[in-house]
Amino acid sequence: MLLALLLLSLFLLVLLGFYVFVGAPHSRTHQTFAAFVACLALWTIKDIALWGFGAGEVSAEWWTSVSFIIALLLQYSLVVFAWVFPENGGVPFKRAAVLFAPGVVLIPATLTGLMWEDVRFSDGRFAIQLAPLAYAFGLYAYGVFAYGFGLLLLKYKRYRGTLWGQQLGAILWALVITGTLNTLANIALPLAGIYTLLPIGSIFVLLGVVIYAYAISNFKLFSLQSALDQFRLFPIAYKVALSIAVVAVVSFLLLQIPIVWWSFGPGTTARAWQRYLVFSVITALAPNLLLVALVIRIISRPLRRLTEAAVAVTGGAYGTQVAFRSNDEVGLLAASFNELSRKMADDIERLRTLNEHLVRTEKLAAAGTLAAGVAHEVNNPLASISSLIQILQARHAVATVSASMGGVAGGGHGESPHEQDAETREMLRLISTQIARITQVLRDMMDFARARPPLRAPLDIAHVIEASVRLASFDKAFKRLRLTTDLEASAPPISADADQLQQVFLNLLLNARDAMLDGGEITVRTRYSARAGELTAEICDTGTGIAPEHRAHVFDPFFTTKTAGTGTGLGLAVCYGIVTAHGGRIEVTPNDERGTCVRVTLPAGLHSGPDFNSNSDFDSGPNSATHAPARVALGSSINHQ
Repeated sequence: MLLALLLLSLFLLVLLGFYVFVGAPHSRTHQTFAAFVACLALWTIKDIALWGFGAGEVSAEWWTSVSFIIALLLQYSLVVFAWVFPENGGVPFKRAAVLFAPGVVLIPATLTGLMWEDVRFSDGRFAIQLAPLAYAFGLYAYGVFAYGFGLLLLKYKRYRGTLWGQQLGAILWALVITGTLNTLANIALPLAGIYTLLPIGSIFVLLGVVIYAYAISNFKLFSLQSALDQFRLFPIAYKVALSIAVVAVVSFLLLQIPIVWWSFGPGTTARAWQRYLVFSVITALAPNLLLVALVIRIISRPLRRLTEAAVAVTGGAYGTQVAFRSNDEVGLLAASFNELSRKMADDIERLRTLNEHLVRTEKLAAAGTLAAGVAHEVNNPLASISSLIQILQARHAVATVSASMGGVAGGGHGESPHEQDAETREMLRLISTQIARITQVLRDMMDFARARPPLRAPLDIAHVIEASVRLASFDKAFKRLRLTTDLEASAPPISADADQLQQVFLNLLLNARDAMLDGGEITVRTRYSARAGELTAEICDTGTGIAPEHRAHVFDPFFTTKTAGTGTGLGLAVCYGIVTAHGGRIEVTPNDERGTCVRVTLPAGLHSGPDFNSNSDFDSGPNSATHAPARVALGSSINHQ
């Protein structure tokens, strides 16, 4: 029974020491506690050796010497612990050298037997007669204990009312309890000739160790949350230690005991030792190989996967994920790596998109400057040419009337004047038509180059779209299309420039018309997202669509897939500039069935301007009619496939 209690005490000591040490192996507090537990484990082992298997005076002398030395080492570890806990501070080496100097004399004196005059263990009874030096040894050991206790008491007074103060208070109570019990079992009663409690002195120490571990672990050692945390995060050190312990115990039970039984069954002979050594080495291979496999599975394989993923990311495969989950440090590292890789891929994608926006903005700025210069340089001579054409047309009209009157009076020969007049009029008309086209292109370029901030006012985007649809319906080709609207009535008003947004939606409607020369369907819908605080308007057609290789360039100025003479490639560039100036974004995506969807997303809510009037600036009338021709002309130049 006593042997079982000592073995259980030893097991619990090692388990607690390992638990606390692995929790923070680089902490001086945890390192000192591990050293303290190691001394207690040695104390328990020597008790097992004597009280479980001891026999003879030599065993008693050995046990006594080790007891004196370990008792002194325990006091040293207590003082070191008092120095470093709870601040995790350093050890004052000069003070430690002075305080621990007597141990240089006392430990050799203990090893040479100067601490007792007689010690024996016979017939299950232990007896000792101490020498005077042993009392000096005891006074010194208790002095070291009192010094460490005093340091902890001073720190407790300093940190009273804090978590550190609570930890120090628990440790002080543990010292009082274990100090009292061990003094009673190992000193007071043996001096009185009573050795009954001496074999279980190490069990008394276990109570103090539990309290120490409980306090060092911030009072979470036996809490349910701490158990759940350990279940969620099971350190590699625990896994390796558990694997080694399980393999060792199982191999001992399944292999070593049968080999010992088979080898020494007939007797302890040289042949028996030979059998035992040979087969114990052979059977040790299996558990060792199993341990290697477990270590590789626990550490090597996940690290290899992490390394391969890291090399892939280094090679540019951003977003690479490690298909590995575990509740240890490697699993946490893998999860952190996956999150880092994903965020890196997202950041790089955002940077790429931002770079594209910056490049597009630079193109727009350069194109605007170029357009303004070209329009200014071409418009003046073009106006002169137009004026000359008009003069020629007027003169030719007068000359034609005169020639007609002269021809009636006197007749004539050769080519008919009417045929000459018709040919001349046709040539002048063609010239005027081409000049009008050039003028329209220049007007588009000037509109593109002209930068003015939006005149924001509260407005209902549904009314803007309805007004744009009414203007587009004046076009004959647009009337042939089927139009479906789905405008969300509960959408809040937005702060925007009504004229500019009307220009955007009218351009997009006419752009959809140009993509469906043989007829088709246009769907206009709006959606409001309260969570994102955005209002989205979507115009989808069932036209020819946009090729994937062209989709990234549709907002570039002067990019168009239309036939020559039918567009300038400025329409979507103008829409892009207007929408981004409003703090929104415009996107072109393929339609689910066929064709193209253009999605305009704008921030919802009112930021400035007068009170909202849902009918302002959107009533049909002279103002709308005035803008309609210009809008239709600009819309015809939008680039579309």
